[in-house]
Amino acid sequence: MRRDNKKQDNKKEFEQRLIEVKRVTRVTRGGKRLRFRACVVIGNRKGKVGMGVAKSTDVALAVDKAVARAKKTLITIPNYSTVPCIIKEKSGSAEIMLKPATEGTSIVSGGPVRAVLELAGISNVVSKVIKRSNNKISNIRATLNALEKLNKFQNLKNSKFGDKTVISDLTIEKEEEIVPVEVKSNEKVIKKEEVSEKVKSEISKKPVAKKSTVSKK
Repeated sequence: MRRDNKKQDNKKEFEQRLIEVKRVTRVTRGGKRLRFRACVVIGNRKGKVGMGVAKSTDVALAVDKAVARAKKTLITIPNYSTVPCIIKEKSGSAEIMLKPATEGTSIVSGGPVRAVLELAGISNVVSKVIKRSNNKISNIRATLNALEKLNKFQNLKNSKFGDKTVISDLTIEKEEEIVPVEVKSNEKVIKKEEVSEKVKSEISKKPVAKKSTVSKK
């Protein structure tokens, strides 16, 4: 019973979609070797999504292999209801574009791109396949690459509008760097004044040479 419960928990954790099943033949010396290739996308609708491709002599085995590979290649993205800006991404011959949309628009997309966006947890977005590629795997990879850019956007946002504690620490460090420079400059000024006073005192102590008066005849 415990093993069955563990299997049920793993199945509930990720939702899976079978995108494509193709029959692949390989010509060998003994004849043709028939296998099946399965492409599966999995996700939890909360920012985790991944894709897996696998081959086997049976369709069910190929799907199980693809799910296992998809779990190893999961990507995590921030929880956005839509895309913050227009994103273009390319993979092989496929190129897609994601546009932001207002609430209530839902996902305006089709094919494998829609499955990836739904399982990633993005609810409002408009997508378009710029280059009409019939390769579904390339379209999925391009979509995943576009979603990975959301992490860069989030990091940039945090760096620009982060916590105030970080800004205060930076200002304190700058002030600490400036203070010793000011002290050094004051010390230099004091030294110059002391030197000038010493020179004046020495000059005053020296005897003044009397001018020789020569009588002109």
